Amino acid sequence: MQVTDMLEVNCIKVPLEAVEKYQAITELLDLLREQGKLDDYDTVLKAIMEREAVRSTGVGQGFAIPHAKLSAVKQMVMALGKPTEPIDFQSIDGKPVTIVILLLSPADRTGPHIQALARISRMMTEARFREQLWSCSSAQQLHEYIVAYEQRESAAIDNDS
Repeated sequence: MQVTDMLEVNCIKVPLEAVEKYQAITELLDLLREQGKLDDYDTVLKAIMEREAVRSTGVGQGFAIPHAKLSAVKQMVMALGKPTEPIDFQSIDGKPVTIVILLLSPADRTGPHIQALARISRMMTEARFREQLWSCSSAQQLHEYIVAYEQRESAAIDNDS
């Protein structure tokens, strides 16, 4: 599974205008709604906010991955935002967030949801990947970098086979 299978350039916002985590989540949900990716905005918003209230999705190293599985979503969708200034997301490492990735999946698609979270997490562990994302100044540039990263990674796997 590739991130770019789910993430379209028109679902990336650089910069996010939000200055706090709930604004960032809402801004990304608004973007998905504008792109016709959400059928039931209010149900999705409620699910994401409830999930965030239980435990922060600030996973560390400058990333937050607010996510939910719910029947109001018909297919897996993703939005990504890069705020102008780092946002306090109550991350596990105590550091502010500079990239927010919103992931929504149908309730009956647990496997793909977990695979997508794992894929994003693997990418985030690479310092070079994080640095490059942080240096991107537009949605197009950010998307192109992720595409190139995944192509290089696929080529490396093919060469190892």
